[in-house]
Amino acid sequence: MTTSNDDRPRPRVLTLLFDGVEEIEAIAPVDLLRRAAIVVVMASVNEQQVVEGRSGIRIQTEKTWSEIENEPFDLLFIPGGPGVFALFENEAILQIIRQRNQNAQWTAAICAAPKLLAAAGILENRTATSHGSIRPELPISSDERIVVSDHIITSQGAGTAIEFGLQLIETLTDQKTAQSIAQSIHF
Repeated sequence: MTTSNDDRPRPRVLTLLFDGVEEIEAIAPVDLLRRAAIVVVMASVNEQQVVEGRSGIRIQTEKTWSEIENEPFDLLFIPGGPGVFALFENEAILQIIRQRNQNAQWTAAICAAPKLLAAAGILENRTATSHGSIRPELPISSDERIVVSDHIITSQGAGTAIEFGLQLIETLTDQKTAQSIAQSIHF
């Protein structure tokens, strides 16, 4: 955690970005987290600091995966989109997901990204949700919009991105902060 002006620790979130990311699923939660004074580092999984989303929107990241992979974070956030499937072959990312699970550290995934968590083997005894096209491939699936199972948070997709972002805020801070951010955006 980082310290804020009032000396309270500020949670840190690592957001993994990649070509083909679903822009709404990445940016909406990041925006909400930052409104809640949570430190968010957007890191590209490739060596370029710009990724191109599924709709052609280019997103500038602050870091690359290789620059950040050993830093401590309170939550790992993986958005979905068609580009997430390329991560199934990235052993370093699968390993960090497994390691975070072993240490009971928060990991969050939306849309198709919960399938990456399943590929890492961390959903075997947990309920999760995802985009409807992926849900049948999860070990224990739910039709809920957001599922919190132990230290794993999953959500359905672009249509739940704001609600998901608010859940991440509540998880990392408290319900009052999440409600305040929700009210500020008229949610």
